[in-house]
Amino acid sequence: MGMRWSALERTGDFIAGHQLASGQIPWFRGHHADPWDHVEAAMALGVVGRLEESRAAMAWLATTQAPDGSWPMETSGERVTEATVDTNQCGYVAVGLWHDHLLTGDVDQLARHWPVLERAVDLVVGAQLSTGAIAWGRAPTGEWWDEGLLTGSSCLVLSLGCALEIATRLGHDRPEWGRARDRLAAAVRGARAGDGVFIDKPTHSMDWFYPVLGGAVTGDAAHRHIDRRWAEFIAPGYGIRCVADRPWATPAESSELAITLDSIGRRDDALVLLADVEMHRADDGGYWTGYVWPDRAVWPVEKTTWTAAAVILATDAVHDLTPASGLFRDVGRPAHTPAVAPAGTG
Repeated sequence: MGMRWSALERTGDFIAGHQLASGQIPWFRGHHADPWDHVEAAMALGVVGRLEESRAAMAWLATTQAPDGSWPMETSGERVTEATVDTNQCGYVAVGLWHDHLLTGDVDQLARHWPVLERAVDLVVGAQLSTGAIAWGRAPTGEWWDEGLLTGSSCLVLSLGCALEIATRLGHDRPEWGRARDRLAAAVRGARAGDGVFIDKPTHSMDWFYPVLGGAVTGDAAHRHIDRRWAEFIAPGYGIRCVADRPWATPAESSELAITLDSIGRRDDALVLLADVEMHRADDGGYWTGYVWPDRAVWPVEKTTWTAAAVILATDAVHDLTPASGLFRDVGRPAHTPAVAPAGTG
């Protein structure tokens, strides 16, 4: 435990070392930040005890949110470099705020940021399509695209679940959020290639496991869902392939799959993945974004804060290091989801 915690603290130091004075956490020095990965990094800082930096990151979101509840997809310092609005990025603020509450029990922090959360979630719910999917984005000129992304919509199932937890904790009734989440989860569960509900990205690993990670697919169905494509994505010794037909392993997706497996009771499989992820660790506590094994080469040659954050959150989830470790296991999941399930094929 001591060695593991020391390694996590060093990874937290790596993330904190990239945070700007404004609270913004870019991908790496000189690069842009996006709201989703920024929140992921803030959550990881909270796990390792850097609550001041974590809350500074959430405060940056509060000060930069547009009146309609949105944030631009990419911001570098004070300069917007991509003005498109991504609904999944906007909704993830709910996960960050609920994570803080699970860590600290602080209701005042939730209340302080309730207006930010409410605006963001209303924006997301307002982008729901007739299929139940959430439109993935809005152009800088103001037009919404009438297409959903399976990964983004799956993650929004989790975000809306966290938003509902926060609303309940603060005594706010938001039945429209619950209805939107139910329709969204049903769309994710029923997704089939070529049905037109989501843009097809069948080779992407996140489209494979995010329906389970977000909580739309649960119980025995979750195990079947994961097992169906296990062999396509698992790369023993490296983690998982980011894209099924490419020999490229990425520790962020590997860590997120570890969280997914832990959430459905497959801790042994999760532990194997976390062990494989360590091959991507750098001496400064960061993690290389990816590795191409035929070339035995790091690619791209960058260490992103969100990759480091994913490793921290996965380690917390699998080893129950903090009171927030169960967030991905518990939010919005039915009571019958098994705590222990048969091991996978890995």
